[in-house]
Amino acid sequence: MTMPVCHHTHVGGQPRPATLEQAVAERLAVTFKALSDPTRVRIIAALSERECCVYDLAEALEMSHSAISHQLRTLRELRLVRFRKEGRHVFYALDDEHIYALFQQGLEHIQHG
Repeated sequence: MTMPVCHHTHVGGQPRPATLEQAVAERLAVTFKALSDPTRVRIIAALSERECCVYDLAEALEMSHSAISHQLRTLRELRLVRFRKEGRHVFYALDDEHIYALFQQGLEHIQHG
């Protein structure tokens, strides 16, 4: 049995769906991949409530400072979190409201139904 091939600009009277450019799709996939790690999701959850230092995050997640720092580095490189220094202390926060919204929508999705 052969599958029908469609070469039309409109399928069923509807325009073809838009597609993402490859580079954009790859960046988005990397972001979702970063959020596929439970530890990073827990860090995002904590930072969605307030700005935290590594010590606060390590205590809240019951992990070592070095393990938290490693995860924060990944999140920072992907621009999911940002940091600011205050003397010797470094405080982390979500990079912007988009990260908060992404986290909240994902949480609502899994809690729905």
